[in-house]
Amino acid sequence: MGLEADAALRERASAVMPRGMYGHQSVNRLPAGMPQFLARAEGAYVWDHDGNRYLDLMCGYGPQLFGYAHPEIDSAYVEQLRAIDTATGPSGVMVDLAETFVDMVGHADWAMFCKNGSDATSMALMAARSHTGRRKVLLATGAYHGSSPWNTPVPTGTVADDRAHFVHYVYNDVASLDAAVAEAGDDLAGIFASPFKHDAAIDQELPDPAYARRARELCDEHDAILVVDDVRAGFRMTRDCSWSELGVEPDLSCWGKAIANGHPISCLLGNDRTKRAAGRIYVTGSFWFSAAPMAASLVTLRLVRETDYLETIVRLGTELREGLTAIAEEAGVRISQTGPPQLPLIMFDQADGSRDTVLGDAFATAMLAQGVYVHPWHNMFISAAMTNADIDHALDAARTALRTHT
Repeated sequence: MGLEADAALRERASAVMPRGMYGHQSVNRLPAGMPQFLARAEGAYVWDHDGNRYLDLMCGYGPQLFGYAHPEIDSAYVEQLRAIDTATGPSGVMVDLAETFVDMVGHADWAMFCKNGSDATSMALMAARSHTGRRKVLLATGAYHGSSPWNTPVPTGTVADDRAHFVHYVYNDVASLDAAVAEAGDDLAGIFASPFKHDAAIDQELPDPAYARRARELCDEHDAILVVDDVRAGFRMTRDCSWSELGVEPDLSCWGKAIANGHPISCLLGNDRTKRAAGRIYVTGSFWFSAAPMAASLVTLRLVRETDYLETIVRLGTELREGLTAIAEEAGVRISQTGPPQLPLIMFDQADGSRDTVLGDAFATAMLAQGVYVHPWHNMFISAAMTNADIDHALDAARTALRTHT
């Protein structure tokens, strides 16, 4: 598998971009041999600039829910683009989309649109503080809520004041949550929670219903705002907000990634309790009101409502997980698979229980050589464009990879 064209692009990029690439799609922290640049994508597959094809188990880090280049979604985007997109005023499609979200998401009474998950979480932070007039916000230790100065996991270039009013707690730990609320005292503005624990490079955890209920109770007791950051998991866990199945409704929820199947849009949804506070903050962006991604989102949301995509990705993810468990047992390898099967995290353990990062990197490299793109320490994503044959392909590749490297 040659990567000559990719190497040439990397060399050119290093001359005109810091470190040649930045952010979550930089492969600088991944095993050698991972392509940095991709040339095209269709369905469940991507191609690099050297012509190599890969079954993409990253789905663009989550945006691809129905597959790349989905004809119906992309046609809606192009049709709207030809009519009006980014202009002096928004298109009426914005109202259509807001109404659709309010109809689909149980806790939502209003919607505001933006571009990235970081936009949505930052708006939620501002709205919570606007509602309460307070400063302190609770965050789970290690949780990812974006890359703004207040939440970036790599704080180089930020100052301590950016994070001066955040209190941390342990995800799923009610006692820790109670202690963090006590520490915030009368200055508590809100609690941020991920729909499940999806921190990088550690085992994922589904939410304990007692923890989710306690977060809601504490916000009610202290007139604070509960925020569920559904940017990563939105519409991959349920057709509503991810905590709806726990019987817990947030005041605010943040959405992005899959809501337009890869087209650039995110949103903040809120209940009536927070509507006035959200109306007082000033947030905007030159491209936040672009109509074409909104048209794509409308089709995506219709497919969410009308197809069995969710059942499909759960089924395929379960087949992948069960197959990998059997293959690892055959190979005598300690495999760790955590979180929902449709958002799989696959890592390996050594005999002493510590993480085997060497095997993890080797596995990712070997899978790539057989045409399957996996990540060694970030959760992956199943898309509705995948088929049983694709899962079989991934399992065949895994069997060969583990036989070769164990």
